[in-house]
Amino acid sequence: MTDLEIRDVPEADLDGMIDFSGLVFHQRIRERDRERWRWMMRRAERVGAWSGGVRAGQLAALPMRLAVPGGTVACSAVTAVGVLPTHRRRGVLSAMIERMHADAIAASRPVAALWASESAIYGRYGFGLADRAMELEVDTSRPLALRTEPDPRPLRLVDPDEAPGVLGPIHEAALARRPGGLVRDAEWWSRNVLPEEELSDEQLTEPRVVVHPEGYAIYRTGHGTVRLEDLVAADARVEAALWRYLAGIDLTSRIKAPTRPVDDLLPHMAADPDQVRVTGGYGALWLRLVDVPAALRARSWAAGDAFVLDVADTRIPANHGRWRLTTGPAPGCEPTADAPDLSLSVADLGAVYLGGATLATLVRIGAVTEHTPGAAARLDAALTVPLAPYTNDDF
Repeated sequence: MTDLEIRDVPEADLDGMIDFSGLVFHQRIRERDRERWRWMMRRAERVGAWSGGVRAGQLAALPMRLAVPGGTVACSAVTAVGVLPTHRRRGVLSAMIERMHADAIAASRPVAALWASESAIYGRYGFGLADRAMELEVDTSRPLALRTEPDPRPLRLVDPDEAPGVLGPIHEAALARRPGGLVRDAEWWSRNVLPEEELSDEQLTEPRVVVHPEGYAIYRTGHGTVRLEDLVAADARVEAALWRYLAGIDLTSRIKAPTRPVDDLLPHMAADPDQVRVTGGYGALWLRLVDVPAALRARSWAAGDAFVLDVADTRIPANHGRWRLTTGPAPGCEPTADAPDLSLSVADLGAVYLGGATLATLVRIGAVTEHTPGAAARLDAALTVPLAPYTNDDF
């Protein structure tokens, strides 16, 4: 498309972006939805694509920090991406993502992340599926017996207005244990995690917050159901205490948890496994290494080793080529001309980056080439994390 122009979207045009999202995602935008989108778009770097005076596409990137093994890394959280149906397959999305990459590199954000409305799209832009989640349903019409003895320390209910200050330190400790989450500031807590009204179901209550010294649960109730929105616990006994509380709430007969980590303990903790059902599973966060060496140096590693990776990246030339990765307490990643141990795409490198996928599996399906026997297993050992990556922040 020869007349395509990519430019910043000013704050005065936030409603234009919101209306565009309603069009491309087939949604009716109500005023309460509009206010939620306004605050998020104000935080974002906003770009639009114009052709012949028509807004053909848009993309927003929230400057955030993503939990990775050993710490956090600056991240572009990509959202509100769309292209007019009349302008598809004309390079609009490619041009906007190229601009996003350039902005991320200029801001020293080595990774980008998104939730994909259509998962088939983003692999060709270098995003890999980095973590998954599952849905749980618990029958609480009878007592929930647990194999784990609940932590006996008392729980307390906290007003949602006070919750960010109380929950923040507990959540930060959880990010240090499990990769995949986003660092939350006070506005993110109040606007995105604890909004008064659940937009998807008007019959649910405002959020309830129950706190343990080393954990918390955020939930709503309605239709005889406890809808669990977030649960964090330092260990199995704390988790058992929170689940026991949720299962004992009067005038309810089930818990629905639409998002839990794939290694959630409750299915194993329940004395009667039939009382806890896994009702679904889905791909969650897609991750893109915008600056490969910076991203690989930013995380910690479970084992010390050295590898030559031949990384294919057709979108960001600076990533394309061979890299000598040194794992261990002082990780390094430098360009090299040596023969590779593994050849892989930048999307597959993103998929394994948080420890949610394994190179051995990708070798088995033919997506990654292992030139040195055993290299995939060795790098998997270095990538290993104690807890599966998990993302429970909508953006």
